[in-house]
Formats: sequence, structure tokens, C-alpha cells
Amino acid sequence: MSHVIEQGAATAAPQVSAGEAIRLRNYYLLRALVSAVWVAAAFTVGKDLGWVAALLLIVYPAWDAFANLIDAAGSGGLARNRTQALNTLVSLATALAVAVRIGDMHAVLAIYGGWAIFAGLLQLGTGVRRWKAYGAQWAMVLSGAQSALAGGFFISRSLGSHLPGITDIAPYAAFGAFYFLVSTLWLTFSRKG
Repeated sequence: MSHVIEQGAATAAPQVSAGEAIRLRNYYLLRALVSAVWVAAAFTVGKDLGWVAALLLIVYPAWDAFANLIDAAGSGGLARNRTQALNTLVSLATALAVAVRIGDMHAVLAIYGGWAIFAGLLQLGTGVRRWKAYGAQWAMVLSGAQSALAGGFFISRSLGSHLPGITDIAPYAAFGAFYFLVSTLWLTFSRKG
């Protein structure tokens, strides 16, 4: 027997099955956990071992690309989820650009800044698109907007004299983990009743 998420309004908004909502909740939980592990690694071994930091800085956008593929595949494919398809490409390009420029942390921070802007706006778009079907996607919309603002901050910091490191980027990933966790909890508890 399939249940649907209540929309909270008397509009003809699209409804999603319980299975679709559970898939999205589990996806958000996976994103939160991976981001949290990445942040922990960045603040521990990543800050002391340059090769680990380099690997982590390449892996994070690569993981984001893979995660967008997972989500799009579970939501009808890339053709139906253009923001995620584009986010996949942007994240892959970011991972490659970081790999090429890994010896220059100012450049890496600028690349992360551009990625944060584009990926944030695409995540914001995905959240707005999903709001009708899944209900309050406010955490994803807020996360996307904050990501875009963080990107501008990263770019401005990349132009400074301070030598950036992985611990300058880790708080960005920590906020991402937080927002994915909030979305997980929201989807879990909004279904009660």
C-alpha cells in the first residue's frame, strides 16, 4: 500500500510515493554522512599530510558528481533532471581542474569558489523544482544559496596573500553536511501522522 506525502495545501501539486520519499531521504542521509566523514578527514589527517589533503580536495567534487548521478538515476534519469545533469558535469570539471592545479592552493580555492557558485545555484534550482512534489525543500534551497555566497567568498580569499589550505574549505563541506542532515530529518518526520 502506497502512501503519499501530504502537501499541506489544497493545490493539485504532484504527489510522490512513500518509496520515492524514502529514496530521497536515504540519499540525503548518505550525502550528510559522506560530507561529515570528509570534513573529519580534512581537519585531522588532511591538515597535516599534503598528499591526503590533495586527494580529499579532488575527491570531494568527484563525489558530488557521482552523488548527482545517483540522485538523478533514482528520480527518472538525467534527461528529466537537467539541473543535476549539469551539476554532474560542473562537479567533474571541478575535480579535473583541482587535480591539474593542486600545487597552487590559491588556484584551487578559486576553482572551489566557481564550483560552489555554480553547484549551489543548480542545487537551489533542484530544491525549488522538488518543492512541489516533496514539500518543504527549504534546507536545500538555503544550502544552494549559501553555497553560491560561499563561492564568492572563496574567490575573494583566493586573491589574497594568505596561503589557503583544506581547512579553509572544510567548513563549506560541514555546512553541506548539516543541510543534508536537516533535509533527512525533515523528510523523516514530516511523514509521521
